[in-house]
Order: sequence, then C-alpha cells, then structure tokens
Amino acid sequence: MELKHLTNYTRQILQADQFKDYCPNGLQVQGRLHVNKLVTGVSASLALLEAAKDVGADAVLVHHGYFWKNEDACLVGVKHKRIKFLMENDISLLAYHLPLDAHPELGNNAQLARVLEINTEPILTNQGPVSTGSLDAPQTLDQFSRLIESKLKRAPLVIGDLNRPIQNVAWCTGAAQGYIEEAIALGVDLFISGEISEQTVHLSRESGVAYIAAGHHATERYGVKALGEHLSSHFELDHEFIDIDNPV
Repeated sequence: MELKHLTNYTRQILQADQFKDYCPNGLQVQGRLHVNKLVTGVSASLALLEAAKDVGADAVLVHHGYFWKNEDACLVGVKHKRIKFLMENDISLLAYHLPLDAHPELGNNAQLARVLEINTEPILTNQGPVSTGSLDAPQTLDQFSRLIESKLKRAPLVIGDLNRPIQNVAWCTGAAQGYIEEAIALGVDLFISGEISEQTVHLSRESGVAYIAAGHHATERYGVKALGEHLSSHFELDHEFIDIDNPV
C-alpha cells in the first residue's frame, strides 16, 4: 500500500490534528513510498530500528518518536545515528504521542485497562487525560499489585497500605505522575501511572489514595501494538510488534 494512504488514515483515526503535542505526530522520517511490512514499538531507539530492518520493515510506527519540543534540533550524536540509519535503509518512521494515549479503543489508557481487567465505564467524570474505572470486586492493594506484576511482567512500585481494599481506580500511562492531584480530587482508591516522582509519595500517603508506578515502557506497550494490529487488519499489511526491553 502507499505510504501516504497509511499516514492519512492513521492521522484521521487518531484525530491527531486535535492535539497540541510536544512533538510532531505522523510521518517524521520518509522512507520508501510503498509499505508491505509494518513494525510497531514503543520508542524509536536504534535497537528497534535495527530489529525492524532485520525483519524487512518498510515502515516503523512508535509512540515515542523524535523532534521533541525544546530539544536540540541539530542532527548530531545519537539523533544523527538514528536518522542516518532510517534514511540509509529507506525506512519510514511514524510517531503518535498524545493521540495514541487518548484514543478510546486503541489508546494506551484504554488498552492498559483491558490488560489489567479494569471496567472502563467511567465511575466519575474524567478530568483531562486521566481515566477512571472499577474492578469487578474489591481487591487488596497487594492482590492488585500482584496482578499488575503478572500481566506486565514487571514488579510495580507500590505506595500505600497493602491490606487496604481497592475498587475505584484512576490511571494514566507513562510519565503521568503529575496527575495524581486530579486523581485525588476524583476520590478514587488508587492511581496508576508509569513513573513516580519524589513528591508523589507524599501526596499519596497524605491523601490516602494509593499509588502504583507500573513502568513507563510497560504501561505503554499496548496502544501502539493495538494500532498496528488494526492497521494490519484494515489494510492487509504484514505487521510485527517488537518489544525492546526497558526497565523504566
């Protein structure tokens, strides 16, 4: 299929033009104009690009691409190596950041809820990017943290009384620890994000809202994979999700 049809469709389905983001969404580096093999991954690291080349990818689609706001625009060092690799191998790079977080079906928040078996019917009016839902039945914080470890294959960092019951949950994937105050205002039992900051611990303890940092990479595997599977089905593309391990 033509690269321009893939980019136009993806931009449309994710409603990318509605977002004011920290990076350009869509085609970031142009390669060959026809796509038969699509590789998806979380971040456009050199390791992912090399793995994509090895499996014959024409295009790579990621959640974390390049050209972030306020970064040095010069093509030197690591950035030079990555972009040189793409251009020498005629591989296209597409990236979708906030639009992929927010999509109600394919997005990171929606897909994480599916993986963690959280009912996504909002229990409260959602505020901004924070999603809310509930568990089928109350679990202790310890039980639910063990479920997260089992599903994400990564031990989460847990703040709170492990014996307290959890049922109403708020979450936002990735580096979303700054939204804990919105979660507190929603009155949930637990807030989940990918990362944690020093002040997050105190806010959790003093508010009584438990907190789980489940991993930035670990919480954002599922949206880009779901998007790739959707594109593969829609366009009959050969698709492969490649997970480059990241402990953060």
